[in-house]
Amino acid sequence: MKAIVQNLLLATFALALIAAPARADDVKAGDLVISQAWSRATPSGAKVAGGYLTIENKGTAPDRLVSVSTEIAGKADVHEMAMDNGVMKMRALDKGLAIDPGKTVKLAPGGFHLMLQELKGPLKQGDKVPVTLEFEKAGKVAISLDVQGVGAQAPGDAGHSGHMEMKKMPDHSGMKM
Repeated sequence: MKAIVQNLLLATFALALIAAPARADDVKAGDLVISQAWSRATPSGAKVAGGYLTIENKGTAPDRLVSVSTEIAGKADVHEMAMDNGVMKMRALDKGLAIDPGKTVKLAPGGFHLMLQELKGPLKQGDKVPVTLEFEKAGKVAISLDVQGVGAQAPGDAGHSGHMEMKKMPDHSGMKM
């Protein structure tokens, strides 16, 4: 009985390791901690991709993300997407993105993000895309974006939209067989 329980625990542990979402390592640069860096896979021929991550400022002074670069794109910027009178607008943040002391800034779909343009090839699920972030105080920081599925909404997402339409099954409880 003891061997069965041990094998069951070992199998459960192994399954948990396999099922755990892949996550980029946290990167520390000065007072900043950069985590959960990811992107979505792109279809063949796509020329743009977004990059997402979390930046935490553990210090007492502000910093600012001023630029981004990567070998896989001809151009890369820090962007903001916002709704204005019901119209979605996207713009480059020419003055960068402030990271206030003691605060966390999340770059995510539908808000602040990295915009990778003029892609030199498709991003494929499972790839790691090297990117260099440049901060006013912390300087240049090398990170990798973990490429998730095409429809991913968060790091570790296999690319499903998260919404599954369920159709109500007819009630056959009164049916005799």
